[in-house]
Amino acid sequence: GTGKELAARGIHDHGMRASAPFVAINCGAIAPTLFESELFGHEKGAFTDASARKNGAFHEADGGTLFLDEVGELPEAAQAKLLRALESGEVRRVGASTVEYPDVRVLAATNRDLTEAVRNGRFREDLFFRLHVLSVELPPLRERTEDLALLSEIVCRGLHPEAHVTDDAAEVLSRHSWPGNVRELRNVLTRAYVMSGPRIGKASLQFHSI
Repeated sequence: GTGKELAARGIHDHGMRASAPFVAINCGAIAPTLFESELFGHEKGAFTDASARKNGAFHEADGGTLFLDEVGELPEAAQAKLLRALESGEVRRVGASTVEYPDVRVLAATNRDLTEAVRNGRFREDLFFRLHVLSVELPPLRERTEDLALLSEIVCRGLHPEAHVTDDAAEVLSRHSWPGNVRELRNVLTRAYVMSGPRIGKASLQFHSI
């Protein structure tokens, strides 16, 4: 909820690859048996349901950016296959005998402490160092409340041209701990707009306790 994908897309949109594809993959949502097919593609007949040749995420992002969200959720076997692709640049479709070399910039993100995961043997050390070239930390919203005004303005702009947060509501927002980060902020403001209209005042705000 801190905005990892938005940050990755911002890097893509303001770089030399902006005109090429931006492909986002949630590593935590891929079944281990489908990892190779999702990232590297497959040939027709490679397995039971492979009725046609399929591009993987590396092919789809050729010339652009591949964003691997929640990379810390990958099982060990998938980590080894990803490492090989990153080290060699080779992408082999499941069931293929030849390799391809798509030109891809890889951005990876996680909400886990990967250094701790490496120490505990849950994440490969070699993959950690292969990914950890240039790192950016996105702090939780409670540690950057100075961004609340701008973020609220952006959320309101997407709700309605006249949507805005009053000063008393902004004060309440600044005192909230935001366990759900930017995602929670969006939900709180959306709920207030739906229930009370474009003028989002203190009385319009409702928070869920966890």
